[in-house]
Amino acid sequence: MRGIDFMNGGKTIRDMNAAHIMERNVISCERETTCHEMAEILFEHHFGSLPVVDAENHLIGIISESDLLDAMIQGLNFRETTAREVMTELVISVPEEMSCDEIYKLLQSRHLIRVPVVDHKGELVGIVARRDILGSYIESTVPPLPTF
Repeated sequence: MRGIDFMNGGKTIRDMNAAHIMERNVISCERETTCHEMAEILFEHHFGSLPVVDAENHLIGIISESDLLDAMIQGLNFRETTAREVMTELVISVPEEMSCDEIYKLLQSRHLIRVPVVDHKGELVGIVARRDILGSYIESTVPPLPTF
């Protein structure tokens, strides 16, 4: 469920931050998840990337379709190779408080489709995709329902 699903309270997209629009039900994997398992998750859920977290849910990496294709090119065994071996460790993430303005500028400038959202402890709490920003813009332009 995305934060915007609760109601935007008349906010415009420029008044919202990551916490307002992020997808909260994030599927992630751990260091020891195999490439085969990660490929299945990406394919099944139509994702382009998958956050990697430790036992305390701290964001420690990300696996992209590109990372898995590189592993294929290298001839790695997908049933034996783990996220630890192929993940990108320098993950671009955003804090919950980051404004939508800053997020979409980051996504555009870095050519990203989605970005993980972390809390002040570095724990994964959500994901914001370009589609979430566009959807939030549309939803923020719909007049609020009258209250009685």
